[in-house]
Amino acid sequence: MFIFARKSIRLIEFSHALLLSSALLFPLKSRGETQPVQPIPEPELLDVLDVPREYLSEKFVIFASDIDRFFGGERNYQESNQSVFQLDITRISGYGGDNSLEFSGRAKLHLPGTEKKLHLLVESDPEQNVSGETAQRKTAANRKATSSNRVSVGARYEKEKDDRWHYSTDAGIKVRAPLEPFTRARVSYSIREGEWMKKTTGTVFWFNSIGVGQSTQYDKERQLSEKVLFRASSSATWLHDKQNFDLGQSFTIYHTLNDRNAIFYQASASGATHPQWQVNGYALLAVYRHRLHRDWMFFELSPQVHFPKERDFQASPLVSMRLEMLFENK
Repeated sequence: MFIFARKSIRLIEFSHALLLSSALLFPLKSRGETQPVQPIPEPELLDVLDVPREYLSEKFVIFASDIDRFFGGERNYQESNQSVFQLDITRISGYGGDNSLEFSGRAKLHLPGTEKKLHLLVESDPEQNVSGETAQRKTAANRKATSSNRVSVGARYEKEKDDRWHYSTDAGIKVRAPLEPFTRARVSYSIREGEWMKKTTGTVFWFNSIGVGQSTQYDKERQLSEKVLFRASSSATWLHDKQNFDLGQSFTIYHTLNDRNAIFYQASASGATHPQWQVNGYALLAVYRHRLHRDWMFFELSPQVHFPKERDFQASPLVSMRLEMLFENK
């Protein structure tokens, strides 16, 4: 009897061990359940390229912004959201010039306590800033032909620039007798597509002197090397009173020589739609710019050849020299 009891106990222990082993080895099958094996995710090849792409994209944007600031460009003035003071002293010899000195300037000062959203504006000839200046370089001859030598004061509301959008709204008066009010609104949008940066800028304005108008500009740029930038610009400015579009197209190559010197080469054409579609002129120019002192005093030398319609597109050379003082809190 005792031996039979011991055999029974061993049989029960063996059965329990067999059941436990089955449960450990086949836990789901014993319950009629299945569980798929989760694969280990592998990183996508293109995801690995995101970091260097974003790094190179940021370097591209910084490089283009540095060029615009070095040349005192319109884009830097309009979108830097910083206080900027710019004073130019220009002399032109040749076509469109009389060897006299031309003074022009503008200032944008952000008001304290407004988180850089409100600015005080002081400008000479504010009509020339309605289009956000195309990358087609405004020559001193062109500025002189449209200059009224009047100073304006105004205020600007400006949204801090994000990655793609920027907009600002201005209102002011030209200090003359009688006073002439004006208003402007500007918006720009930029996007990176592959190796190209594309930027569209639109400006709507009203001046008591020239009426209502609108200007659109499209820039397409690409960094060709570590120190070379290519930019193509197309612009159109419409005036309601004239019912006319002034058109412009330019191709520019910027070359940074070192931290004190840079040069750009440009070919451009201008035209109009009234009284008919026509080309008003062509221009070839180079602008050499040298930083004279620290980061605020610059000298600029620009040999140019114009082919204006009023001269039957005959070559009309000129040389422009400019001394510029550019202050910006960074």
